Amino acid sequence: MQQQGASSRPRSSAYLNALSQEIEKRLQQALASSSQICNLLEELFADIALEVEDRAKDIILSREEDVISHAKYGINGRLCFYDVLADYYVRLPESGKPILDLIVQLWSQSFACHVFTLLFHKWLFEVQPDNADVLLRCSAALVQGATNVFWIDIQSNTRCFQSLFRYLLDEVALEPKRLNKIPVQAQRDLYLLLSRLIFFYNSVEKLESFLKLCPAFPNALLVGGPADILVIELADQLLKLKVEPVLLHYLSQIKVLQGMELRMATSTRLKTCLYSFTSPGGPMYPTRAVRHAAWDALDSLFPVGRYPRHVISLFFRLLYPWYWRPSSCWDFMVSCIKAVFYPLLRLFFSRWGKLKEPKMD
Repeated sequence: MQQQGASSRPRSSAYLNALSQEIEKRLQQALASSSQICNLLEELFADIALEVEDRAKDIILSREEDVISHAKYGINGRLCFYDVLADYYVRLPESGKPILDLIVQLWSQSFACHVFTLLFHKWLFEVQPDNADVLLRCSAALVQGATNVFWIDIQSNTRCFQSLFRYLLDEVALEPKRLNKIPVQAQRDLYLLLSRLIFFYNSVEKLESFLKLCPAFPNALLVGGPADILVIELADQLLKLKVEPVLLHYLSQIKVLQGMELRMATSTRLKTCLYSFTSPGGPMYPTRAVRHAAWDALDSLFPVGRYPRHVISLFFRLLYPWYWRPSSCWDFMVSCIKAVFYPLLRLFFSRWGKLKEPKMD
């Protein structure tokens, strides 16, 4: 058993070292080929984002100390190459230095920030460069690269980079000691990025702690507190979403904002955003499922004025009959009855109750 454990460490280290050498080789090829540089970087990014095959897992994973443990990668049962390599460059920073030097020479190229974020997101907070200028550039590249890779998840409705998000949220944003290692502006940009994605990656249970650790913003007097910043980012994110399952997921999760104290401007902004998804046609062209989810979220977050909103919406729909579909005629008729008949019924019973009250002499 001791010989087996001793042999597993060199085997694992040799495999990871071979991966690092391959990455370095492909970065050198990209640097030498100006015509194919974008394609080569894109291919490299796609490869390190792949899930590790079962055969490779047997080589990489081990229960021995100082060797990567499978327990660290329990998110959705996925273990990707970037998960393994990010830890490897923290344990052996010298192995990642040649790769980092090559990436710095490729900063201006597409997918260079993607590759840096996947490989060195832990190194930036746990090893950290000595030069302040390099730290500034690496911090900006981290936020930009994370923004891009998370958007890939949103566009494909997958969670391939959930482990990256969890690290940035749990180990950085919720750990002030690590967060304070990067410049203040990078802290703010990272906080805004996580605000837009905390619902997508199903982390709403950490929302309260996340809001308490909001960094200071220079425009806080105009924008509002942490809750206002979060809601503003969410509203902007909703308007950018074009993938129906992702939009439905956001609309179902957004109900947790109920009862949150917001400024009037922020509340109006969120209400306007949700209302834009309740009507067919432009500019959002929402599907029927999205319209129903938007109405549910709107009625849940803003119960005051619920029935007048539905009545006004129905009258406006009557003005645009070309948006009607035969399959939704029955649903439209039911909505009309509910929107018009229910308020009248409530008014009738309230008046009837007043008439039955005994008059005082």
